[in-house]
Amino acid sequence: MNSKLIKIYDTTLRDGEQSPGVTLTPEEKIIIAKQLEKLGVDTIEAGFPITSKGEKEAIRLIAAENLKCEVSGLARLEKPDIDSIIECGIKVAHLFIATSDIHLEHKLKISRKEALEKIEWAVNYAKNKGLIVEFSAEDATRSNHDYLIDAFSKAVDSGADRIDIPDTVGVMTPTTMYQLVKKIDENIKVPISVHCHDDFGLAVANSIAGIEAGAQRIHVCVNGLGERSGNASLEEIVMALYCLYNHKTNITSEHIYETSKLVSNLTGVIVQPNKAIVGDNAFGHESGIHTHGVLSNPLTYEPLEPKLVGRQRWIQAGKHAGGHGINAQLKNMGVQTTREQTREIVDQVKELADKGKSLTDSDLEAIARNIIGKTSKQRQIIILKDLTVVTSFKGVPSASVSVDIYGKNYNSSETGVGPVDSAIKALQKLTSDLVNITLKSYRLEAITGGTDAIGEVMVKVEDKQGNTATASSAREDIVVASVESMIDAINKILIKKENSENI
Repeated sequence: MNSKLIKIYDTTLRDGEQSPGVTLTPEEKIIIAKQLEKLGVDTIEAGFPITSKGEKEAIRLIAAENLKCEVSGLARLEKPDIDSIIECGIKVAHLFIATSDIHLEHKLKISRKEALEKIEWAVNYAKNKGLIVEFSAEDATRSNHDYLIDAFSKAVDSGADRIDIPDTVGVMTPTTMYQLVKKIDENIKVPISVHCHDDFGLAVANSIAGIEAGAQRIHVCVNGLGERSGNASLEEIVMALYCLYNHKTNITSEHIYETSKLVSNLTGVIVQPNKAIVGDNAFGHESGIHTHGVLSNPLTYEPLEPKLVGRQRWIQAGKHAGGHGINAQLKNMGVQTTREQTREIVDQVKELADKGKSLTDSDLEAIARNIIGKTSKQRQIIILKDLTVVTSFKGVPSASVSVDIYGKNYNSSETGVGPVDSAIKALQKLTSDLVNITLKSYRLEAITGGTDAIGEVMVKVEDKQGNTATASSAREDIVVASVESMIDAINKILIKKENSENI
């Protein structure tokens, strides 16, 4: 198959924000827009400016950033809608009107002829105002095909620069999508986009079928966000085009994972663990057969390199684990074992997993240390030297942390919502240049009773490359335990990074 450049039209800030329960502030939209520019999308659909003052202001602020990519706004075929795009200072108008009979009759209550007249007027108006126009026929895939071509022809004759074929309710299959796009491509001589929804889980497949039939642009959302079941997933589209079809995009794929995490954090929509490319388990291995293969040659069980999308593979100790995977995990922690010790560790891991226990790095390390008869902790790159916290009923809690990093002393102070939050923020500030850590989970449990109970703090942290580590510490002072567990987890991440080339 001949390689071609496919343009990526990202609608995370418009269709993605229409996901139930998702609302972004103007500031958050700017953050995502800048990340999308960094990622390399060709067009950002910043929103639907006529919907509210806040939406219009967010789009105006994004336009003022002078991003390298196109910035587009959605508009109906109405003068106020198009004028609102002009007032935002953006240059691309995504004009749309439904063309299916069910929409024309029940929603718009106009005839096919009246819809064509609106298309002609609106496209002419937008072009006379100096806008680039992408025209969408909403519900195109349920429209009469001959009438759909008439609608697109009317838009092109009126000056539309490109047209878009939306599968608005996700009812196409790859075969029917290919046939429709092919027919339109034979009759319309401007670039074609496809905009597919995922109601039957076919948005990515249908989008790629559209590309095979002649489309040159794909509308996508980060993490597959969008109304109902979502839109075609940016990360899946881009990597499928690159790895399976030898097509190019302007996306810098190494930024895909960080973009996914940013959008997930700001929208509050959690990415399912088994989601392709960006899910937590996408490059995770537990099965002994799989880990043995991956450690010998990653291509045995990985269709693409994790680093290509800004990730790293990881291996889970569990009931399906084997000696090769366990050894790799322990080597990452700086723990060396004999063949007999490894066999004992694997047996104990399987025994615990059979009881339903989910094993963390700390659990595996504890099992290994016990079996090999060692009690010494891992090498300490960061050592806690001092910790002071100040809190009161009405004052702002603060903490000062002093640590030794590679033999040099560093100090930092921070405020927070409480002493633990303040101390962890101060620690993160101290270590940010060394490793940028996000606290993924924090759990506190009382081991003993009474007001002097020993509390066990368990944390899970992750760096920007997707490396994760868990650690725990038990003390009467939960602030100290929190900082100790964070330092232990950060040390594990740093050791993993040092040893990653050996995996």
